[in-house]
Amino acid sequence: MNGRVNGRAAEPPAERNGHRTAVPGGNGSRPAPGPAVADGPADVWDRRVAGALAFLRRRLSGQYEVDEFGFDPELTDQLFHPLLRRLYRDWFRTEIRGVENLPVDGPGLVVGNHSGTVALDALILSTVVHDHHPAHRHLRLLGADLVFRMPVVSELARKSGGTVACNTDAERLLDLGELVGVFPEGFKGIGKLYNERYKLQRFGRGGFVSAALRTGTPIVPAAIVGAEETYPMLADIKPLARLLKLPYFPLTPTFPWLGPIGMIPLPSKWLIQFCAPIPTAHLTDQADDPLVVFNLADQVRETIQQTLLELLRRRPDPFGL
Repeated sequence: MNGRVNGRAAEPPAERNGHRTAVPGGNGSRPAPGPAVADGPADVWDRRVAGALAFLRRRLSGQYEVDEFGFDPELTDQLFHPLLRRLYRDWFRTEIRGVENLPVDGPGLVVGNHSGTVALDALILSTVVHDHHPAHRHLRLLGADLVFRMPVVSELARKSGGTVACNTDAERLLDLGELVGVFPEGFKGIGKLYNERYKLQRFGRGGFVSAALRTGTPIVPAAIVGAEETYPMLADIKPLARLLKLPYFPLTPTFPWLGPIGMIPLPSKWLIQFCAPIPTAHLTDQADDPLVVFNLADQVRETIQQTLLELLRRRPDPFGL
């Protein structure tokens, strides 16, 4: 009858109490659909294997995109973030507060304290921002020149969204509406001894403030507690550092005594707090005023320092739950 009954379009089968009735005139009655069946473990693994093969196929065929800075979003989301996610969730048991202070869209400059001998705090912060921001934004990290002179490390930094910590690149990223992360203490922060933990070092010349002022970008101070205890630096062997052309050569309770095993971070309890944003749009015409730059940098530094002290009071045991 071509879908028509007595000249009228056939109506779909009626539903009673959420169950579809049988269709007369067909090859028997059609049973009402049952409840959806949850995927079993085999189905989940099938999807994972299929996804991994598709990812590998795209990588081998070059069917992926990178931006002008070398950032590879797919590689970051599929490889880097899953590894770091397990680390900050399960190993460091990280608690995150103040995500609502991050810009929903448009540019933002996240300024954090730096510590821990190895720059794990920067990598963890970028993954936390992506996972907890409602729009899953990527944090584009600014790194020291040394990072981009090291083989392999330089390529990984570029692929994960990093670029050189200079005003030119920072302003370009902010003009593009990106969320940018910077650690003004640099190697002075991650290379300090354990007895100086959670004492912020000097913030350099305030270049990050100038970049924010020129682009009218809000500054979001971020305080990170926990990184200081991952690789506690007991001493810095300066002659060896000079020989290897490194900013420092650390001695920790496990490195270099235990060899590669000494590179496993200690399972400290982490707390991350994003503070209220500091607006700069009203100061764009004062980006070259050294006094304005210094005062704003000092405000950011003091905000982070006070927040660190509050977080430490909330976390009396560095390795507790």
